[in-house]
Amino acid sequence: MELPIYFISDVHLMLTESSEEDAKRQSLYRFLNFVRTTRGTLFFVGDLFDFYFEYPDMIPKSYFDFYNKAFQLRKAGVDLRFIAGNHDYWVLDFMKEKLMSHTYFDDTTFSIRGKNFYITHGDGLLSWDYGYRILKKIIRSPFFIWCFRSLHPTTAYKIARKVSRTENHPELPTEIKNKVRTELKKQASSHFEKGFDYMVCGHYHLNELIDAGKGKLAVLGDWQDQPSYAVFDGKELTLHQWENDD
Repeated sequence: MELPIYFISDVHLMLTESSEEDAKRQSLYRFLNFVRTTRGTLFFVGDLFDFYFEYPDMIPKSYFDFYNKAFQLRKAGVDLRFIAGNHDYWVLDFMKEKLMSHTYFDDTTFSIRGKNFYITHGDGLLSWDYGYRILKKIIRSPFFIWCFRSLHPTTAYKIARKVSRTENHPELPTEIKNKVRTELKKQASSHFEKGFDYMVCGHYHLNELIDAGKGKLAVLGDWQDQPSYAVFDGKELTLHQWENDD
């Protein structure tokens, strides 16, 4: 793994075209061009796609421009790493072997320059997410995946367009954000007690770098409303708003 190490999450590339989607992709691709000039490592910390379900002989054509950008980055020497999120867990060999350098289906850890990282998409971490944790086990089970993959791709993606509609999700009220923040700090502190220095997570779109006991918690923002990234330069982890840098 090479420095610098970048982290982004919750890009939610959409299946349908719109002016908002085009603006988001152009912002993302400017960021990817920036990463290409520095090389290093780029983590996609889940929900890169608003829906991604790969078939043995088919991939969604809506993301062709992203595939091309990712392929260019890999050719330029950037180490691309993908953590499956709750919107894009269902990948096969195209994602694992052609597009990304490494793919993770669960949380992952690594150490570099004396710093220990815990990386997670973050879905299901909250203590009150009982129902979601049950759903998560079901939709990630081999039987469910086999059943869904038995559907014709056109039918499967028609269902996905109705279910996976991130652009219509309202912003969380302040009191809910505070509860989420408190819960995540507890989770992070438990990892820091085990020797980790940083925890990086997505899913909650908070866009904050938080001191949590002995370490720092980066809760990444989304690329719909607040394009941002975290970066580790070998000394410390920092959080940046992309449009400001751009």
